Amino acid sequence: MGRPVTLFTGQWADLPFEDICQKASGWGYDGLEIACWGDHMEVQKAAEDPGYVEEKKKILEKYNLKCWALGTHLAGQCVGDRPDERLDIFVPDDVKGKPEKIRQWAAEEMKFSAQAAKNMGCYVVSGFLGSPIWAFWYSFPPTTDEMVEAGFQKIRELWTPIFDEFDRLGVKFALEVHPTEIAFDLYSTKKLFDVFENRPTLGLNFDPSHLVWQGMEPHLFILEFPDRIYHTHMKDVAVTLDGKTGILGSHLPFGDLRRGWNFRSLGHGDVNFEEIIRALNDVGYSGPLSVEWEDNGMDREFGAQESVEFVKSMNFAPSDVAFDKEFKG
Repeated sequence: MGRPVTLFTGQWADLPFEDICQKASGWGYDGLEIACWGDHMEVQKAAEDPGYVEEKKKILEKYNLKCWALGTHLAGQCVGDRPDERLDIFVPDDVKGKPEKIRQWAAEEMKFSAQAAKNMGCYVVSGFLGSPIWAFWYSFPPTTDEMVEAGFQKIRELWTPIFDEFDRLGVKFALEVHPTEIAFDLYSTKKLFDVFENRPTLGLNFDPSHLVWQGMEPHLFILEFPDRIYHTHMKDVAVTLDGKTGILGSHLPFGDLRRGWNFRSLGHGDVNFEEIIRALNDVGYSGPLSVEWEDNGMDREFGAQESVEFVKSMNFAPSDVAFDKEFKG
């Protein structure tokens, strides 16, 4: 099958870039979705310094890996979010505690990311947009239609200059539909595309895990947006509602078994990956299947190796012949 299996390095950013390249290659991955934090990718350097890019490419080549996408989730979140002290953990020291400076820094990072992607030879940047209205998701105190509309328009205002730079460079942005984002389910995604007038720059980093615990069928999401699947995460989740647990998580940390759901290593949760592969085949998706490994109940190296084997075992192509062809005369 032609679809490459890659590893998103965001959960491995504590390791030097060459270390995760060596590990991923040894486990059998075809490449990486490189996270733009830790030392894995500094987007301004990648945008401005050809030597920095060549060094990254040499390390990838050394381990027979390729890169199809950059992940910019942290900076992207800072562009569109409401001021929040939690954003300080994502940003340089000189802008911490300064909401407008954070937003300005993040917008520049996202512009650099488009140039970095082009210089790396990949033309998709995955990530988040943030949301000025996520805090309003439950309509008490009452959330008005006007407040919701203003939030979507704010995202359009903030991201349009960034997407202009993406267009100039021929790079696509793939939003990961996710709680805390302006688009977190099917209908909010539809609205986002409407607000941007179906601008081709903006597509999706499909991730089933965030849809399952909300009660959705992920393969239907793919079929709803067949021409907007620009990148795909392979990530699992287990819903464990037992009469005491709830889907809101109870302010318990990931991995706590009292939660109503937790992310799981691939094949250990409730995601129906076969239906996802069939849907991806149906819409003609030929890009990477990028493992985003998250499971606080399992050794991560064991999980990462098991996951690449799991994905490859079901990375089947669509049929090129109708099985009933000979029956039709």
